[in-house]
Amino acid sequence: MNSTRHRLVLATSCALALLASGCAKKESSDQTAATNKAAAGADAGGTASTPAPQNGRAIEITANDTMKFSVTEIRAKPGEALSVTLVNVGSMPKFSMGHNWVLLKDAAQIDAFVSEASTAPTTDYIPASRKDNVLAHTKLLGPKERDTVTFSAPTQPGRYLFLCTFPGHYQVGMKGELIVE
Repeated sequence: MNSTRHRLVLATSCALALLASGCAKKESSDQTAATNKAAAGADAGGTASTPAPQNGRAIEITANDTMKFSVTEIRAKPGEALSVTLVNVGSMPKFSMGHNWVLLKDAAQIDAFVSEASTAPTTDYIPASRKDNVLAHTKLLGPKERDTVTFSAPTQPGRYLFLCTFPGHYQVGMKGELIVE
């Protein structure tokens, strides 16, 4: 029964995403860059006092049409500069199979975050009401597109969830962890 409910939620999310994507107004790249810069400077305590580093240890992650990240674990030192590049190697159109990479401060309320994200196509599925939960993110990518976000790892050791917030992708396993130790 739980499996049937999950399939129904996934199917509904995908249908809503298709409908909403066709009518969505795209956030400008300047706004996305400003959001990424502000999010990247935020530490685990939620302050944006540390500016985003200019470059960091390069990490490339691919995303594909099977809704999987090629990297599901990243290890970092507290405060280490990281430069994550997401590459969509899939072939399906962005409106039906877009991918992003979103690093969260705290996964305690992941279900609420993912639920709100599914209704935010105009902001690349990053819900405005929960931007404070985001440490760093890429833009939503279509096939053969790439985006890089450079940020400092949280200063607090711990496990930080990253995921794709396109509707249904997290639920089928498009996620991983940044482990700060």
